[in-house]
Amino acid sequence: MRWLAVIALTAGCQSPIDQVDSAYSKPGDRRAMHCSIDIDSVTQNDLGSIDGGLDRAKDRGEVLELFAHDPGETVGWDVIEHLFAGVQSRGLSWVTYADFAAGTVPAGGGLAFAFDDDHVENWMDGRTMFAKYGARLTFFMTRYARLQPEQKAGVAQLSADGHDVEPHSVNHLREPEYVEDYGIDGLMNDEVLPSMTVLQDQGYTMSAYAYPFGARTDEIDQAILAHVAILRSVAMTWGAPVEAPCPL
Repeated sequence: MRWLAVIALTAGCQSPIDQVDSAYSKPGDRRAMHCSIDIDSVTQNDLGSIDGGLDRAKDRGEVLELFAHDPGETVGWDVIEHLFAGVQSRGLSWVTYADFAAGTVPAGGGLAFAFDDDHVENWMDGRTMFAKYGARLTFFMTRYARLQPEQKAGVAQLSADGHDVEPHSVNHLREPEYVEDYGIDGLMNDEVLPSMTVLQDQGYTMSAYAYPFGARTDEIDQAILAHVAILRSVAMTWGAPVEAPCPL
């Protein structure tokens, strides 16, 4: 993750989550581009910053967007439970990206939380916790076609539990670089559309698409928005890298 490498160089520029305006949405905001903050351990977004982010969501009636990858590996389960308990104690709503697409975001503040990639076994380990807090999550899937049958069954179980399953590309590549090499049609035909089709063939409805690494351009945005209503990029809590993915 090239943009994560800047953390070590910009630790002194860390901003609290509640100051990152691009990671918040308001009910009735029908914007197509959403930006989410990574809370994996490497990003150094501590529990105090997470709590401050939830407090802003409650105080302003906004929806905070956060994500992580592999619970138990890239982020501790204790962090996830702290976050979920914070949602519950503040009376915040759970919001999926399908909710954003449908315009059904409730008033009063909420959290849109996603797990990215293909860590199905560890996601399944959280089902009891998810149910305990009434969590409704989004799982942005990459490399779905390579999953084993039992992993695909796990994704189906998560969907049956009420969670949202959405595409996150075929091979998790940096898409602007792919366009430079193969053109926008190459990207759509090789990475984007197949990641949607393989999920649609399993009965999942496509509402959103998450950019690998958050890397995007306006050209790619327009191409993908012909197929889904919502795009998700990344909002930073540290000094902006050379390629800041979230548009202002």
